Amino acid sequence: MSYVRVRLAAEVVAAAAGIVATTLTLLRPDWIEILFGFDPDHHSGSAEWLMVGFFLAVVAIAGTTARFEWRRLRAASATAP
Repeated sequence: MSYVRVRLAAEVVAAAAGIVATTLTLLRPDWIEILFGFDPDHHSGSAEWLMVGFFLAVVAIAGTTARFEWRRLRAASATAP
């Protein structure tokens, strides 16, 4: 049962990090240039949109799997004495 809790926590953290990264990228698209000091797309914005899509996929996958883990954890605790 503790394995399920660890997976649930990891999935929730991944989803939250994806939400923060997506929001950061939407609000400040040039953060990758500021943080790493290089411009992979030469100011075209395509790398930023690619990152937004990637982060949204992380949020969707991690959120969905966290939901399944949550349901599994609830079902296990409901059947436990």
